[in-house]
Amino acid sequence: MAKKKRILIVRPDRIGDVVLSTPLPREIKKKYPDSFVAVLLRKYTQDIYLNNPHVDKVILIDDYDDGSLKSFFQKVREIKNYRFTHALMLLPTKRMNYLLFFSCIPYRVGVGHKFYQFITFTHYVNRKKYIPLRHEADYCMDLARKIGVESENLDTEIFLTDEEKRKAGFIKTELLNGKKHLIGVHSTSGNSSPNWMPDEYRKLILKLNELQNVRVVITDPQIPNELESIKDAAYPKMNMTLREWFPFFASLDLLISASTGPMHICAALKVKTLSIFCPLTACSPKLWGPLGNESRIIMPEENYCQKVCPGDPKQCNFSGEGGINYELIFKEILLQTKF
Repeated sequence: MAKKKRILIVRPDRIGDVVLSTPLPREIKKKYPDSFVAVLLRKYTQDIYLNNPHVDKVILIDDYDDGSLKSFFQKVREIKNYRFTHALMLLPTKRMNYLLFFSCIPYRVGVGHKFYQFITFTHYVNRKKYIPLRHEADYCMDLARKIGVESENLDTEIFLTDEEKRKAGFIKTELLNGKKHLIGVHSTSGNSSPNWMPDEYRKLILKLNELQNVRVVITDPQIPNELESIKDAAYPKMNMTLREWFPFFASLDLLISASTGPMHICAALKVKTLSIFCPLTACSPKLWGPLGNESRIIMPEENYCQKVCPGDPKQCNFSGEGGINYELIFKEILLQTKF
């Protein structure tokens, strides 16, 4: 009789990265229904996996991880207690590699083939320098394919409780305030990809306010000064946990943003998204676009990067000839929706 698989998925990264890992537990459970599946995350992203029916356990890497040898072996003992048979390291580091090695997990697989992986007998998958370019979620699925999971279903998922679904309905009614459609605008990001300056978002919000049936919700936890106190816009209360934000996102008809974590959250909640993206490989929607929802991607004109872009995606704000401005997004909203 085959030994029951006990699989640990390791993704101690940012919000968007963790959301893009959510197809793995679902597809693993389809292939191995009696398997035990756990995820190893940072505390601030654990809410993404709460109430997920495909995950048996959420383990936190930062419970007592202060970088010391003592905390390292405390975590080794904790992980070892689960008797995992497989570990999928979606973004391995040297410390994580040794952590799982000393946790006595027989089959470990990571990305790349570093020396520390070689001496710990870690299996690996090769992204082949992103040629041909595929989606990050597909690259993640490669690790599950390494243990026999054959799937092309990359739809992301976040599962709300019944109470959270009811709360989303109440929030929608309250925020609409007599209007018909709720559009979220998320202006900030983690500075990992190009984004507008706040003033461009302000211009878009003021333009959206002209639509009779639309109310704008500003969804940034830390609101830029330029977006404060805009007449008729809705401002959810601040100081909420990530999980408390989910019903607010679920109440939206559309989220407008750059490439950022809330875009992926909305996709996983099946909320429509309209996102501004950079065509450069490291920021491309082919690699980082939302999955599982109805989405629209807007990019600068062809050759914009060669003519106008400063060359560093983190410094680009899509301005200048051939870029993306609020008028372009507003026209797109009118074309693609019934607002």
